[in-house]
Amino acid sequence: MPKLIVVEKPETWKFNLEDVEVITPDMYISMEAYQSVKNLKVINLCKSYHYQSEGYYVSLLAEARSHKVLPGVSTIQDLRFPSILRDDSLDFDELIQSTFKNEPYDRIDFNIYFGNTLSENLNKLGRQLFQLVQAPSIRASFSKKHKWVLHSIKPISINEVPVSDKPLLVNALEKYLHRKRDYKPDRKKYDLAILVNPEDKNPPSDDRALKRFYKAALEAGFNTEFITKNDFDQLIQYDALFIRETTNVNHHTFRFAKKAASLGLIVIDDPQSILKCTNKVYLHELLSTNKILTPKSFVITEDNCDQLPEQMTFPFILKQPDGAFSKGVFKIESLEEFKRVRESMFEKSDLLIAQEFLPTPFDWRVGIIDGQILFVCKYFMATKHWQIINWNARKVSSRGGEVETIAIDKAPPELLKTALKATALIGKGLYGVDMKEIGEKFYVIEINDNPNIDSGIEDKIVKDKLYDTIMEVFLTKLKAQK
Repeated sequence: MPKLIVVEKPETWKFNLEDVEVITPDMYISMEAYQSVKNLKVINLCKSYHYQSEGYYVSLLAEARSHKVLPGVSTIQDLRFPSILRDDSLDFDELIQSTFKNEPYDRIDFNIYFGNTLSENLNKLGRQLFQLVQAPSIRASFSKKHKWVLHSIKPISINEVPVSDKPLLVNALEKYLHRKRDYKPDRKKYDLAILVNPEDKNPPSDDRALKRFYKAALEAGFNTEFITKNDFDQLIQYDALFIRETTNVNHHTFRFAKKAASLGLIVIDDPQSILKCTNKVYLHELLSTNKILTPKSFVITEDNCDQLPEQMTFPFILKQPDGAFSKGVFKIESLEEFKRVRESMFEKSDLLIAQEFLPTPFDWRVGIIDGQILFVCKYFMATKHWQIINWNARKVSSRGGEVETIAIDKAPPELLKTALKATALIGKGLYGVDMKEIGEKFYVIEINDNPNIDSGIEDKIVKDKLYDTIMEVFLTKLKAQK
């Protein structure tokens, strides 16, 4: 993908980069060549990002032209509200305290260029701040009273960069743009990032499945890399993001999805799907409103929870709105248990879901992407347990029940019809619809935006075609952007 560096005086900057053009803001704003071409990466090094300055309009027009720009307009807006950034910095408070634990003074200021600083001791914090504020050059100030806190963070005008820092800025920019895949064969037209968590003991895809995703992506024509939560600042380098990590709204996966979408990447799971699917209160309302069959359910609060036993017979299921992988879900057998369990659950959420208990030997799951069926499975209950996963089992190997994969054309038509209808309410992403079969009826239990795809299970029938289909969806969506 061609790259542009926009700066007021290009003649004063010497970059050792291939496939990079250095131009003025006036050229970028006015010249037709930059108005019509797509798939450009733009590094905005203008002297000012103030509202209605040329630097501001470079970023604004870049987004309007579907160019990937750093900094984006949302970042420029965030810099106007330092209190929000200070609050966000609490997410890495431990790193802040450890970085300055031996600092003799009560205030420190330092410059950060694409995550790099002049001090090796500050580089880890610098990279974290660059992820928080994705602007090329920023100055961070920390102060200490009782403990170290972020005092301020602001962009540095290119004119404010000290002469002694200029080599660091140039080197940091070259390092930021110089990535191996930029020099791979031309037949590789797109860059795909697959977000994973190597430390997750229960990831949505096992290692063998991830390798198959990688292979399918290469064969589809993608330059493909696995990334982790530490690579947030690199999203601008890609065309598509595939999240293969357990998602949640109050989590870095949601920030990755939002940022990627704002940069124009094709994202699975997209932020709207994460937002909708990870909250069972929303799903309950959505499915009920659209007359999709679900178990009898009630949204309860601390004010109305005492009335629930009049509406629901024991046993029933009590759910945390954002639970995943069968966690945050309890089978309530008695009034005493209800009072005890709800107390701890209300500490985490103001709303809970109470749901009718429908005992079945297995749950159906239908995998869907972009409105087409990917796989159909029966997930059987764990041994002597009412869920498909028993997290209290002594042996890890006995936590989950058996899984039977069904050929799509052998699955009940009403099952598939219900799953497609339910996911159409969410979007065109990758979903797993969990359902229970009672008589001839299919009840939607929940819709997962990040369904399990493990080697030898979900892919048992269609094998590599499952992975190929997902990559074809990415490719089709990318081509539709042109």
